[in-house]
Amino acid sequence: MSEPTLNARFTHAQRRVVGELMPHLADQLLLDTSNQRTLAFALEELEAIQQKAHEAIRHAANGIVRNSLRHIIDATTKAIENSEGIGVISSSERLYQFKITLMDWEPLIWRRIQVKNSTLDKFHEHIQSAMGWTNSHLHQFEIDGERYGDPEILDDGFADFHCVDSTVTKISAIVPKDGSRFGFIYQYDFGDNWVHEVVFEGCLCTDPGQRYPLCLEGESACPPEDIGGVWGYAEFLEVIGDPKHEQHQEFLEWRGPFAPEEFDAGKTTKLMRRGLPDWRQSL
Repeated sequence: MSEPTLNARFTHAQRRVVGELMPHLADQLLLDTSNQRTLAFALEELEAIQQKAHEAIRHAANGIVRNSLRHIIDATTKAIENSEGIGVISSSERLYQFKITLMDWEPLIWRRIQVKNSTLDKFHEHIQSAMGWTNSHLHQFEIDGERYGDPEILDDGFADFHCVDSTVTKISAIVPKDGSRFGFIYQYDFGDNWVHEVVFEGCLCTDPGQRYPLCLEGESACPPEDIGGVWGYAEFLEVIGDPKHEQHQEFLEWRGPFAPEEFDAGKTTKLMRRGLPDWRQSL
């Protein structure tokens, strides 16, 4: 069986730089032609080009060559990623599947959702809608020891404050390129401290007859906002479940009827597609 080839697109200037790095590829690089060209390489060739470009960028003669080397690295990286793992699915047809579980609570409150690639800020909205929150408080992600959020909102005034900008970071940038399972934390409402485990379960192709985002399944209702975290929620359920409790009527008037086991994937999908208002608009 012949070795599969991968495509990478280079300008004439970039092809000349590759030719200087790897003269034996001169015939493949079509150096006598101008404009951008999409060329076919073996995986080993692309990996070698990428490595040579990384080594050469530190010793580039000028900014033009350095810029060409950066583009070469980007092009080879993209081609290699598209040859395996989630890259085998076209980015326009790629779905990301996640399971979100509220931590420190039983029976489990969880959702399984499918979303297209987006910023983590948009993914935050999908989590909010899927779980049943109202986007009324601050949030952040904790991924591989890094804090992700909107710097303008999370900046707490400390000189050493740092977070990765979730308004520009894409889902595709944080999940494993090989498509393997990967977990991280989503925290909502720093007062009540609702902590969620988010597990990336893999990628699959979109269904042409389906709209997205989509909630596939889940269990249990979302706790009410501003209830006091898991301890407050436990007290709330105890009070509304006991008609003789002195605060029973007060809690019902505040929240209304509440069924902790209630969940509907179809209704949740509609909420996810409708989206959420920006909580800052109410300030």
